[in-house]
Amino acid sequence: MFNLPKNSQSKLGYLFAVFGIGLTTGLLAPFQAQLNSATVSLGLLIVVLVIATVFGSRPALAASVLGVLCFNFFFLPPLYTFTIAESQNWVAFAAFLVTAVIAGQLSSYARRRAEESENRRREIERLFRELQVAFEQASQTEALRRSEKLKSALLDAVTHDLRSPLTSIKTSVTTLLNDDKVSEAGYQLSPEERRDFYEIINEETDRLNHFIEGMVELARIEAGELKLRPVWSEVSEIVQAALMRAKPLLGNYRVNVLLENDLPLVRADSRLLSEVLYALLENVSKYVPEHTEVEISVKRTAGEMIEFAVADEGEGVPAHLRERIFDKFFRVSDATKDGFGARGTGVGLAIAKGIVEAHQGRIHVTGNQKPGRTRGAHFVFAVPINDE
Repeated sequence: MFNLPKNSQSKLGYLFAVFGIGLTTGLLAPFQAQLNSATVSLGLLIVVLVIATVFGSRPALAASVLGVLCFNFFFLPPLYTFTIAESQNWVAFAAFLVTAVIAGQLSSYARRRAEESENRRREIERLFRELQVAFEQASQTEALRRSEKLKSALLDAVTHDLRSPLTSIKTSVTTLLNDDKVSEAGYQLSPEERRDFYEIINEETDRLNHFIEGMVELARIEAGELKLRPVWSEVSEIVQAALMRAKPLLGNYRVNVLLENDLPLVRADSRLLSEVLYALLENVSKYVPEHTEVEISVKRTAGEMIEFAVADEGEGVPAHLRERIFDKFFRVSDATKDGFGARGTGVGLAIAKGIVEAHQGRIHVTGNQKPGRTRGAHFVFAVPINDE
């Protein structure tokens, strides 16, 4: 997102809307005889989505209107007029209009929610610092007051992370339920559009479930109620289980697995260790650019320990944040790939730390240790081979 005053950013958004629609129309118009209306509308719709994501709803609405006019004037017979001859072209025109407006508004809404979430997290981080200062310098009464303020902020953040997926689910369901009413006005959702809304419902439900599971797991760890079920396990099976679960997240990364020869069995809760490794891989998918290398390595170290490591080629973790990154609700938010803040609540690494320490192990992060590398993060956790 551009760091400009709101008014200037809005003007720039309208300028980009005009330029983007004009450029796309200019590139496609010479080939209108070879292109069908679906191809043209998709090209114009992409411009609307980009404008909505970067500049917000109003420039996106302007891009939608301009795109509709260009679509009619340059691509729907009779050409170079604002009239439409055939009934099927009216359907294409209406479909593009409705899709452009809805898609632009949804994309803009997602951007606003991401910004709101990021602002709340920064407020939580600030309140954590205030709480620390309060306990060190202020009276007990002042510390308790600030503690209540912090709990309210945490509750607000948790409420937001519950409300956000629920809002998306509610919007999708309402749209599907109203589809019959919309069809009476001459437009009905296509099978592809209906599938998109079903996918939104499915993804946001999974997100909500993942969030709740994470919060419950973190509460169990902090209450000292995490029950380990140690069994003798193959290290390769632990790694494979994490990779299988993370497969949808790592499709666009080059994954390299290095297992030291003759690794011994490890007596641990293999499911929970796999959860730790998955949390590190999920962290990569949020903060590290795609099409880069992710290296997973396991080796035996001194003190009868098994060391797991995940190295990436991202921006890395600043040295002054490497201890705090395992605190709950803390994220290096400015390092996200898309610039708007990754989804999540900042509890994944806190849970990973709790699991490792429950195994009498340790976890930390450094810069990428691979020779010749000047950037990237290197997450390492080690657990005893036999904890008895």
